[in-house]
Amino acid sequence: MSPVTFQPEFPTVRRPVYARRGMVATSQPLAAQVGQSLLQRGGNAVDAAIGTAAALTVVEPTSNGLGGDLFALVWEGGELHGLNASGAAPAALSLDALAERHGGEMPRHGWTPVTVPGGVRGWADLHARFGRLPFADVLAPAVALAREGYPLSPVLATSWARAISIYRRLNLPIMEEWFRVFAPDGFTPAPGALWRSEGHARTLELIGATNGAAFYEGELAERIDAHSQATGGLLRGSDLAQHRSEWVTPIHADYGGHRIYEIPPNGQGIAALIALNVLNGVDLPEQWGDPAGLHLQIEAMKRGFADAHAYVADPRHVPVEVERLLGAENAVAHRAHLGHTARDPSTPAPSVGGTVYLAAADAEGGMVSLIQSNYMGFGSGVVVPGTGIGLHNRGHNFSLQPGHPNALAPGKRPYHTIIPGFLGRVDGAPVGPFGVMGGFMQPQGHLQVVLNTVRYGMNPQQALDAPRWQWLQGRAVEVEPELGAQVARALLARSHDLRVQLDPGSFGRGQIIWRNPETGVLEGGTESRTDGHIAVW
Repeated sequence: MSPVTFQPEFPTVRRPVYARRGMVATSQPLAAQVGQSLLQRGGNAVDAAIGTAAALTVVEPTSNGLGGDLFALVWEGGELHGLNASGAAPAALSLDALAERHGGEMPRHGWTPVTVPGGVRGWADLHARFGRLPFADVLAPAVALAREGYPLSPVLATSWARAISIYRRLNLPIMEEWFRVFAPDGFTPAPGALWRSEGHARTLELIGATNGAAFYEGELAERIDAHSQATGGLLRGSDLAQHRSEWVTPIHADYGGHRIYEIPPNGQGIAALIALNVLNGVDLPEQWGDPAGLHLQIEAMKRGFADAHAYVADPRHVPVEVERLLGAENAVAHRAHLGHTARDPSTPAPSVGGTVYLAAADAEGGMVSLIQSNYMGFGSGVVVPGTGIGLHNRGHNFSLQPGHPNALAPGKRPYHTIIPGFLGRVDGAPVGPFGVMGGFMQPQGHLQVVLNTVRYGMNPQQALDAPRWQWLQGRAVEVEPELGAQVARALLARSHDLRVQLDPGSFGRGQIIWRNPETGVLEGGTESRTDGHIAVW
């Protein structure tokens, strides 16, 4: 990376955080402190990441839960390991079944978009391979948070209120348990109000005692199956029992002497890598925020999404030509489409999503980039009675077009939005974990954070605080007001359909931890657009 001489022209209130023995960065202070406590008890970065992830299911249920999916990148033993812990469609869910139930339309809520939740098995598999502390001990702090309760922050209360408003309008009978658990008084918990869930606590205890097995073949699996059968769902115990995580080889692109790693498809991380490859052959302006440079970034990102939406799918069902998509010829072909003005890509409009991301590092050089999600906020709105398990709605991301690589099929994993990132050097040395959660904002956030770091020499906090843009569809782009009127006018002159978005939550929430290769000192940045927090030791 370039020496940090960048002087930001945008407001950056926070400063980077430094530590030597360990660091955890995530969107909730209580969750970050759980990871820190596990490091102090002798745990490693993987223990800290799992404990933090479990705590996030309690303290940020508006974005993730026990019924969601997970992806992780782990630097351990001098190499980077990838874990795909996403689940597949139930055996009974097909295009024909969807046509019979909903006229061929995939609903956002209820049982139909529920795929097998892979997150819990992801925790167990990470722990089995890399963990140090007993699994039950790693989950114990999250159990305590669920049992004893915690006060809601203003940001969390706002997301909670948004979900309650949506679910009230839907008025689906299947959401009765959701309201009992998350709105027991019929109202949104106010900032500072305590929320607790004994069912969630007991479920975490059972997961810890069985190394996650109860969720897929034991008591919890039976309760999920029973609730599904009793209320018209298609998910069965046999679907849960057949689920397995997959260890994968991370994919990468090189830019500016650095190597950017992502999880391979069915994840969308490849979209960010394609965009970086396109920009590799472009002379970006030296000054951050130059409209000409922002224009090129947006257009390159459109090319990345065009490939992702056309080809990304479950490689167990459909071949995905990763080498071709990341090859030089593909980058050259895309580069030919870059012009002075904005173009309309032939890709569908991305949908929104809710996700949590965390980064963790220990004193021994271990580092983890982990992301988990219920997809759209609380997910499907289906909660298994007495368990605190809120199921995700990831199936909504399948294509319903027969013959499309991402077309819905039984036992198939959908195109996935959640992507952990990891930055290294081209010589193979690690730099550290990073991520920007938020639906289809994620690869766009990855691209911007990497460029801010590698091209413009920003430190981790500056790289996250820098105003962001987000491509929506066609020529529509949203920008944060801090980019300024002059930049906005210049982008409008290049035919971008520009909109200023005042809601900072629309632009994702990121975390970064970099390790100094000479001293081992950790440098972290966290998200100012939410309750971002870095806990250190």
